[in-house]
Amino acid sequence: MSIKSEHIFKSSIVWTGNKGEGTSDYKSYERSHTVSIANKPDILCSSDPYFRGEGEKHNPEDFLVSALSSCHMLWYLHLCSDNGIVVVNYTDHAVGTMVEKSYGGGYFTEVVLNPEVSITDVTKIELANSLHKQANEKCFIANSCNFPVKHNPSCMAAQVN
Repeated sequence: MSIKSEHIFKSSIVWTGNKGEGTSDYKSYERSHTVSIANKPDILCSSDPYFRGEGEKHNPEDFLVSALSSCHMLWYLHLCSDNGIVVVNYTDHAVGTMVEKSYGGGYFTEVVLNPEVSITDVTKIELANSLHKQANEKCFIANSCNFPVKHNPSCMAAQVN
């Protein structure tokens, strides 16, 4: 394997859930925390409500599924552009499945991307759908996962006014 370049990404996390007793027991603290990345808005986070978190805040599992969806979309749009396919709309409703082990911990078993794409040329729908496989192969985030990232694409010609 030949490395072209290396990129470094940094973030900071500050736990904001100390209610005065620290982690004196499992129920004595909140799971709230703030994710900070230089020159970008802070993100207020928690764990999933199932794990005593706040449902109105983002959680690590949300970020993983969203990162896969976003990375796939960005590669897909790049590949469409390279192949003369004009995408005018892209929506994805990604679903991640995570299992919890009986003795603690857990893991994702899969993420399924469900991209809905509109393009300008009906004759390129088959090619447009085929590019999802290549986007999946190129996605940095998908290549970093130890579980399958599947996709169920839907493509249609855009309505012309």
